[in-house]
Amino acid sequence: MDPECSRLLPALCAVLVDPRQPVADDTCLEKLLDWFKTVTEAGPSLLLLQENPCLVELLFRVLKAHDPRPRVLSFSLRLAGLFAAQEDCFQYLQVSLSRAVDTIFSLQGDSSLFVASAAGQLLVHILALAMRGPAEGHPSPQGCDWPACAQKIVCHVEDSLRSTATPQVTQALNVLTTTFGHCHSPWTQGLWVRLSPLVACLLEKDPIPASHSLVDLLLSVARSPVGSSDCGLWETLAQTLSHLSPTQAGPLALGILKLQDCPQALKTQAFGVLLQPLACVLKAAAQAPGPPGFPEGATGDSITVDTFLSSKSACVGLLCQALAHLELLQLLPQRPSPWPQAPLLRAAVAILRFCHGSAAPTSDVGGHLCAVLAGCVRVQRAALDFLGTLSQGTGPQELVTQVFAVLLEYLTSPDSSPMVLKKAFQATLRWLLGSPKAPSCCDLDPHTQLFLGELLPVLRKRLCSPCWEARDSGLEFLTQVTRHWGGQAAFRHALLASEVPELTGQLLRDPESYVRASAVTATGQLSSWGLYATPTGPEHPEVQQESLFTELLHILSTDSEGFPRRAVMHVFTQWLKDGHADVAEDLEQFVARVLQAASQDLDWEVRAQGLELALVFLEQLLGQPGSRCPYAVALPEAAPPATLAQVLQALCRVQLFEFALRALFDCDRPVAQKSCDLLLFLKAKATPCGGPQEAGASPDVVSVEAALQRWQAGEQGQPLGELEPEAVMAVLRSMDLEGLRGMLAKSSDHMEKSPQSLLQDMLATVGVLGENEADCY
Repeated sequence: MDPECSRLLPALCAVLVDPRQPVADDTCLEKLLDWFKTVTEAGPSLLLLQENPCLVELLFRVLKAHDPRPRVLSFSLRLAGLFAAQEDCFQYLQVSLSRAVDTIFSLQGDSSLFVASAAGQLLVHILALAMRGPAEGHPSPQGCDWPACAQKIVCHVEDSLRSTATPQVTQALNVLTTTFGHCHSPWTQGLWVRLSPLVACLLEKDPIPASHSLVDLLLSVARSPVGSSDCGLWETLAQTLSHLSPTQAGPLALGILKLQDCPQALKTQAFGVLLQPLACVLKAAAQAPGPPGFPEGATGDSITVDTFLSSKSACVGLLCQALAHLELLQLLPQRPSPWPQAPLLRAAVAILRFCHGSAAPTSDVGGHLCAVLAGCVRVQRAALDFLGTLSQGTGPQELVTQVFAVLLEYLTSPDSSPMVLKKAFQATLRWLLGSPKAPSCCDLDPHTQLFLGELLPVLRKRLCSPCWEARDSGLEFLTQVTRHWGGQAAFRHALLASEVPELTGQLLRDPESYVRASAVTATGQLSSWGLYATPTGPEHPEVQQESLFTELLHILSTDSEGFPRRAVMHVFTQWLKDGHADVAEDLEQFVARVLQAASQDLDWEVRAQGLELALVFLEQLLGQPGSRCPYAVALPEAAPPATLAQVLQALCRVQLFEFALRALFDCDRPVAQKSCDLLLFLKAKATPCGGPQEAGASPDVVSVEAALQRWQAGEQGQPLGELEPEAVMAVLRSMDLEGLRGMLAKSSDHMEKSPQSLLQDMLATVGVLGENEADCY
């Protein structure tokens, strides 16, 4: 530890234990704890405690205080846990910690969640380290050979599990969850053998206390080495699934299905629990009697039906939970097989129709669902997310047609909220991109083409919506689908026959900046595929491309909001990468005009993106479009001198040097960092071949260096004027760009964030330091 910090530490500890002194805020204490973590990781923690006895005194004076302040108590408990997690420090603190165990027990029930959590974690550290040594092997479950401190903690946990008070049961379960999650030594098997009967007894209570914490514990044990050695655990899990309510059982069922090694019967039971709510929906929506198609055991039981009928909040909560869990499960490699794709699709469509009011209920439960789910945005969002995930699978064409039909209902409906509409567009995109290709494998299948014919008029209508979120979602959808299908003949034909491209161009002047930004991105994508409509007719596409570039450049120069200007820079950068026709026509003029506009922008992200564009241009000139990382360990080989001379001259013509050098002294650090990286990349390319300077030539660098000094001093107004490549390279070689990059990598307030400054600030708050010792920052 720094000597100055050691000098300040006793005074700070005295402040923290003194109830009369004002306490630093939580942020300062968190920073202080982070610093201690860094110190303990860097060197011997025991030596830190021995050289700073004030830390030990702080820990135990706070633990023994009658009415400690919550934030100081939480900090002290976490600090004690930090030291107790290391064996030598635990041995040093053991006697005092053992005496303080009773206090830590009581702190588990503290009203402050931070204090209660820290107390539980400290107990786990004490138990784990107490069981090291002689008890490290396979201690008896009875605990006769357990250390006294460990025995005391386990007995307290046992008493808490027997308690009739739910908070005490919760505390015990949380301690055990952390223990089995972090401690994988053999003694944990004996601990589970000893405590599992008490845990199983919780299932006999009605209602089951602390069900959420019980689920966390059982999954923690199942994921630990104990799970592979205790067959009784699987039986306990099966019993728990059957005893918990449908809402409580869902997280446990998902956790079981995520386990690598688990009996198939238990996985089948867990999968049935997740499917039951959707089975109830299918049964309520069925037009004719018959099985819904889910695996055996997944039919909606009476408990699930009762939950649906109990209240709107219970019905909505159960459905949303089931949809979210099944969505996660769909993406996992260990998902159940066979996967019931078809019934899941039918259930998702049925839920969306119940919410939309287009379902025809055939039972009392169906009528109840119609009333409860009508217009429920929460369920609509969950069902649309789940439906989008199901696009990764396949299904009968009849079901796929139903999927597109219900999506079109939501896209068309004026009742769809902005968020639901956004989710409907996202799900539609996923289903479109997942649709099969035609037999020729080069175009869209007839069903998709038919749906496109219905979709594009809806999209056109949404682009004219008075709701800006609807316009924005429509543009985002158009951008994505064009990015993937811009080369598909059927899509191109359908899009060009609609008014969508023209409307997209009109939205460049939308009053809402988010919409203007999305319109910029969309028109850029359309133009890249030659799909941006031209007012003068298709026989003169070059006229529109020039006008689009001019319009986007106008937005970059004049738009009052940052989002559209950033979008323009991203489009221009992508155009440059893709070799867009408007770029290829006059590459240098394109780059020069864009950099000129970006250099005058007040938004640092626009200037930073300008440097990204400059780097793409430089790489293309060097013939290395794939080289993207200036931090590469092995820098690219130097270009031949003749080529390098031509490159430098081109960089001067587009005024890239002036743009980059000015950015090097930008007041926004990310811009300066990007500029530094760019110039280092160029310097590395030029250095091996000595640059273009002829023998005996002496470039005039005085004017350039003078301008740089003025810029560094904040006088950014004066331009560099016409630059010579030799002068620029001479200046670059003379600059310590590596040192500048290292300095820029540090945060601007790295001095003020030092541990010494933190201690000084905390002490200055209570007036312990003199006037001149405080860090005024």
